[in-house]
Amino acid sequence: MDTIDIGLAVTGGLLVLVVLGMRVAFAAGLAGLVGLIWIFWSKKGYAPDDFGWALTVAVKTAGQVPHSKVSSQALSLIPTFILIGYLAYYAGLTRALFEAAKRWIAWVPGGLAVSTVFATAGFAAVSGASVATSAVFARIAIPEMLKIGYDKRFAAGVVAAGGTLASLIPPSAILVIYAIIVEQDVGKLLLAGFIPGAFSALIYGLLIVGLALTIKGFGPPVGGFTWRERLVSLPPALPIVLVVVTIIFFVYNPFGGDAWGTPTEGGAIGAFIVFLMAVWRGMRWTELKDALLETAKLSVMIFTIIWGVLIYVRFLGFADLPGAFADWITSLTLSPMLILICILLAYAVLGMFMDAIGMLLLTLPVVYPAVMALNGGEFVSAADSAFGMSGQMCAIWFGILVVKMAEFCLITPPIGLNCFVVAGVRPDLSVQDVFRGVMPFFIADAITIGLLVAFPMIVLWLPGLA
Repeated sequence: MDTIDIGLAVTGGLLVLVVLGMRVAFAAGLAGLVGLIWIFWSKKGYAPDDFGWALTVAVKTAGQVPHSKVSSQALSLIPTFILIGYLAYYAGLTRALFEAAKRWIAWVPGGLAVSTVFATAGFAAVSGASVATSAVFARIAIPEMLKIGYDKRFAAGVVAAGGTLASLIPPSAILVIYAIIVEQDVGKLLLAGFIPGAFSALIYGLLIVGLALTIKGFGPPVGGFTWRERLVSLPPALPIVLVVVTIIFFVYNPFGGDAWGTPTEGGAIGAFIVFLMAVWRGMRWTELKDALLETAKLSVMIFTIIWGVLIYVRFLGFADLPGAFADWITSLTLSPMLILICILLAYAVLGMFMDAIGMLLLTLPVVYPAVMALNGGEFVSAADSAFGMSGQMCAIWFGILVVKMAEFCLITPPIGLNCFVVAGVRPDLSVQDVFRGVMPFFIADAITIGLLVAFPMIVLWLPGLA
């Protein structure tokens, strides 16, 4: 067998392990190690005496991966972004956001559900984790919606779908992971997530209003708030704005000149600001300890997945599978846009069986070079490209598209993680209830992805300024 055949065989084995229920981190690490042994041993003609040599070289090669890749400074963004979200919860910013959104937006048809979507979008601006966002608002927003007569399944669906916005709206852990894997600028990718994230929230809101207008008694508007009550609700939510502005200035200075620092420094200072706010609002030591422990647990989970998958990625490099896949994609007679749409549809199917981070880490080393080749290469100019954008802009655009697909996967059965989280927080809801509740949001996500594909400037305008 040549290296391509070995690569296909090991990848098939990896998919079998994942389908059988093995964790992605361990399945990928095991598949990568076996693949490396197989390739090195094949170079010696499978001589029995050389198996020990192949095993030693494979173990050394795999062992170098965790430190060499995870020691990247950019990855230090992930725990700081996650910490911001947990500290914001203990500082009471989530309740303040929801209350402000309710007083300003709840008067529209389906207003409380719309308020929940925009509150989750606001919290996503200080939280890098979709799971944390869904868990927090399952406690806050669902009881409020049930009080005024919302169907419990739809109320749960609103929270689960709204939580996915944390994947796009910076600070986003998944965007950072994408940037590391494809070796692109973290700052520009974070900037690129702002408008698509807000656009997704707007599409969700319009969907809810449309349902409320067409289905009798679906979601009654909530009124009775005076202008004074609305204005009073704004100051408690202002720390969110301060954190967002801080991160923007450390990524891109909108007033011109150099940025104030690196995204890593912006994330650290954002966490410090929220920490001070939490202390000022009376956060106790036990709450701080819980925030730190939850941050550590989620960070360790993400880094473990990265370690395992990067061993598999190292094997893919030796097998030359990414190059072979890119050559095959570019040899197809279909239009580049149609091929891109087929790739996105494949992500939708794959996301039914894998978690978002694992899916991206496993597929990007193969799919990303193919997409860049479709556009004309990493260094192609906009005039000579297939998608009408330079190589760097194509990398950013494709990144937002696949992260949006990762959002979609967080609510698709059978393993939509956000749905399990909401059901876990609310004992009165089954996972099946939550999956039924998120079904209307599949339509909203499909519309959003279609518009992002058709109008790339929604994604590229802000990073283009930088």
